[in-house]
Amino acid sequence: MNGEFGGIQWTQSMCQDGPIAPRKALLVGFALWGGLSWAQSLAPTPLRPDWQRIGGYAVDRSLSSLAGGPVDRVWFTDEGTVAVRTRSGRYFVTAEFEQWKPVDQLTEPDLDPRPLRFSPGDASRVYALVGDVYRSDDGGLHWTNMTRHRRRSLLGAPVRDLAVSPEDPDHIVAVNDCGVWRSVDGGFSWAGVNSMLPNLAARRLLSLPEGMRGVRVLLDLVGVVEWAPGERDAWRPTEDPPEYAAERSAHRAARASLGAPISVVALGDQHLYAGASDGRIWVSLDHGATWRLVREEQSAIAVLFTVASTSRIAAAALERSDGGPRVLLTLDGGLSWEDLTGQLPAGRVNGLSVDRDGGAVYVATDRGVFLTFTGVWGGLAGSDWIPLSTNLPSARALDVRLDEADNQVYILLEGYGVFAAPAPHRFRQVRVVSVADYRERPAAPGALLSVLGARLLRARAGLLTAPVLHASELESHIQIPFSISGTAAVLDLEGATQRITLQVPLEPVAPAIFVDPSGTPLLLDSATGALLDAANPARSGTRVQILAAGLGRVIPDWEAGVAAPVDAPPRVAARIRAYVDRQPVEVVRAVLAPGYMGFYLVEVQLPLLAVYGPAELYLEADGRESNRVRIYLEP
Repeated sequence: MNGEFGGIQWTQSMCQDGPIAPRKALLVGFALWGGLSWAQSLAPTPLRPDWQRIGGYAVDRSLSSLAGGPVDRVWFTDEGTVAVRTRSGRYFVTAEFEQWKPVDQLTEPDLDPRPLRFSPGDASRVYALVGDVYRSDDGGLHWTNMTRHRRRSLLGAPVRDLAVSPEDPDHIVAVNDCGVWRSVDGGFSWAGVNSMLPNLAARRLLSLPEGMRGVRVLLDLVGVVEWAPGERDAWRPTEDPPEYAAERSAHRAARASLGAPISVVALGDQHLYAGASDGRIWVSLDHGATWRLVREEQSAIAVLFTVASTSRIAAAALERSDGGPRVLLTLDGGLSWEDLTGQLPAGRVNGLSVDRDGGAVYVATDRGVFLTFTGVWGGLAGSDWIPLSTNLPSARALDVRLDEADNQVYILLEGYGVFAAPAPHRFRQVRVVSVADYRERPAAPGALLSVLGARLLRARAGLLTAPVLHASELESHIQIPFSISGTAAVLDLEGATQRITLQVPLEPVAPAIFVDPSGTPLLLDSATGALLDAANPARSGTRVQILAAGLGRVIPDWEAGVAAPVDAPPRVAARIRAYVDRQPVEVVRAVLAPGYMGFYLVEVQLPLLAVYGPAELYLEADGRESNRVRIYLEP
């Protein structure tokens, strides 16, 4: 059985203790986080992150099929294809309704001002668009509503346009605010054809994956939707994330307090920023009780961003009347502002993000996503804006966000949704994180660490060799020796042209479950080796295998950089517990994952469960908890 997870390819084999996915080749060249294969790049050469798309195009709106974004026009072309124009003005064509091809421009047929659509091949067949779709088989004498069921439209919204196939009067395609809908029996049944049409009407990135929570975006006409960890089918409506609710509340309060046309606000740990459509920017240090005017511009403030944990750092984007961009940065809470615009290509700035040091600034614009470095990191602010979306679909970038640790960047593209990649500014600053979830964690004996920003040739942890398992221009993976001891690991890292010494905390264990950028954990069905997710949930009473890192020493001793044996792999010395919805479950075994380097396998026995659906899963090693992930359960 073959499989893939976030860039890992494996071949399943049957071990004495059950199936696992061993691999003889070096697995830690794996690029677990969506693939970390990067083209070597330094400014001014463009960076080419290996972007991974998170989520699909379809939305669950409780209709008969998955919905899409708003579509205004549809017609059958002379070539026999179906063409649509989305609300955003983009054109797509399809021949078989499985794939949609973007087209720069199409000639639209004249729109009949009457709400009638006639069949080219059957004069008696007429369709009428009066919110719902009506059908007549006698030239309009009698009508039947084909989209209304129990006082509700089967298509979710009033129909804006409908096309009839010139070859078959029963083949019709309708469009509305819920996407594209097709019927091949004259309207008696309908199927949405939105899953492959890149028309996700998202406007903002609201929150990034964290534990049980997935990516959340703000969707036109729907509200907040989420792509949950392990999801495979659709974005689903959910509640507002707390930070978004707080922002809306602060926006209302700022408007009332300042009596000004406040357009945007940004909330941090201490500073609260407000920008107005008349170009003024205010800062509050007491959560909006009092305000101080810190900037007056001639253009509307379109975007404000502040680093939540270091809110003295903030950035603003202006909406100039000439359409050109302007980006400002403050590192002192608004006392002084630096103009970063430089050579930023023309086009509206729709989103901003700044790293915690104020050294890297990302912008999402109508021309794509760009990165520049400020004087904090020795750069010339705005002198070089590095394009990051050259290998992405051609679309406006609507938003950009760095994760909490500044290790990964997420972007939102018009129609195409969310993409993620390791943050490319990391090649300017070395940082050590856990390979499992890219969080800063203590090292532990046997742990896999990612050294961001360095291509390593050799590495040592104290006096011991730390094998380099993977190396690229932006990242290297090393394994901490199992025999290391103490309270800190002094890492001596050697590259081709530099040598770096770093010190990281050392603990006996630092458990973490492997997850991908969407927060989906690496969980396997013990009986089949299949990945577990929303489409393939874990069954009550079965065994689940969890791939983890940082579980510490093993018995018997093992050498770092050597794949664990398939037969009788070393067992974990620490006491391992597992919890599902905070209830303990039986740990059948905890060993080095057969065939892997630095991976641990924890196999648990699920009890007969009375509650089904998504649940919280985490591990505990000698009392230290791992990250919390989502597991789906079924009877």
